[in-house]
Amino acid sequence: MYLTRFQINPARRNARKLLSSAHAMHGAVRAAFPVVEDYERAGSRTLWRLDTTGTTSVHLYVVSPGRPDLTHLVEQAGWPTIGDAWVTRDYEGLLASLGAGQSWAFRLTANPTHSGRRTADAKDTQRFGYLRESEQVEWLTSRAQRHGFTVATQHDGRANLSLHRRQTQSFKRAMGTVTLTTATYDGVLQVTDTDAFRRTLVRGIGPAKAYGCGLLTLAPAQTGP
Repeated sequence: MYLTRFQINPARRNARKLLSSAHAMHGAVRAAFPVVEDYERAGSRTLWRLDTTGTTSVHLYVVSPGRPDLTHLVEQAGWPTIGDAWVTRDYEGLLASLGAGQSWAFRLTANPTHSGRRTADAKDTQRFGYLRESEQVEWLTSRAQRHGFTVATQHDGRANLSLHRRQTQSFKRAMGTVTLTTATYDGVLQVTDTDAFRRTLVRGIGPAKAYGCGLLTLAPAQTGP
């Protein structure tokens, strides 16, 4: 497994096109893997996420079974004059170092949803996005245990979570318009089941993984005051 970080230049026209459509970005990420097995293998798949800081700093993060080649993205939406246009690191070392009881700061962009019927007499169920922040928090905390972790609590007993970039986005596909409700979670977690947690990092959380949702990334948790 590999973790890749790529800097996007949002001033470029093709970059703006990719940033405005999760479907277009999915295609660009998929094109980075000419060998199918590098994009998806048994037990793992390619996950990606966009992180935006301010108006000029946008990064694409990709976790993948094989090493990607993002030359096409550099040419279309990156900074061609920068020497290290993207950085790819081996992910196996982090996966191997995980253990129960560890605390990590994390970030996750997800598509928090529930299934239901649009009308009482509808025959088929559909997937609906949670819109309220409290529902989005509950969606993650209620699923954490099965994914091998718990969300840490603050001194006031609430989940150590902050949500931002809560939005509804739509994009067109050949089969019609797709609408996604997404939220980005920043927080602190504790590993409870090492094997399940490793699977989470390489398989993702929740639906819409092809469209920039589900990738959970880690950073050292701050300790002390």
